[in-house]
Amino acid sequence: MTHVDVVGFPEPPAIAGEAETLLGSLERQRATFAWKCADLDEAGLRMSVGTSTMTLGGLLKHLAYLEDVNFTGDLAGAELPQPWQDMERVAEPGWEWRSAADDDAAALYALWEQAIDRSRRAVTDVLLTTGVDTVYTAPDGSLLTLRRLLVDMIEEYARHTGHADLIREAVDGRVGEDPPGVAYPYQVA
Repeated sequence: MTHVDVVGFPEPPAIAGEAETLLGSLERQRATFAWKCADLDEAGLRMSVGTSTMTLGGLLKHLAYLEDVNFTGDLAGAELPQPWQDMERVAEPGWEWRSAADDDAAALYALWEQAIDRSRRAVTDVLLTTGVDTVYTAPDGSLLTLRRLLVDMIEEYARHTGHADLIREAVDGRVGEDPPGVAYPYQVA
């Protein structure tokens, strides 16, 4: 993701079913977030604004963590990959935010992109068998649907893309949400 360079920009379908609309909205949020973080080196990913300690690198790692915990771990029931596997046992809350300062740009981009790939596979597997009404058990024992998870992740990305917008503007002036002629390689099938 060091350079976003493909044609088009994902838009949710104007007329579609619930799953396609939710996935289209999530993909648009992911794409906008990707554009906010793209083309930066370690210095750009470590920059913060004002008194906040939030960085684009921290956002990348945090969202990678949420992708894996929610989709890979909770929805698919799979074992979490590294670095989350070790982190779950020993880290204090917020570890992913703080530790991003020690990661290089390529590693952060790869971590986030790989987490999204796993999330897409988990969602595809569920949609091929049941649908957005699929119920799964969260770690706290509560029951959730895929629908609820998708809505929660859309909200999570929307909030953090707003943060990314402010930070990115401070880094190099990049603003906006739908860059003309810029896209994201992940499209809803």
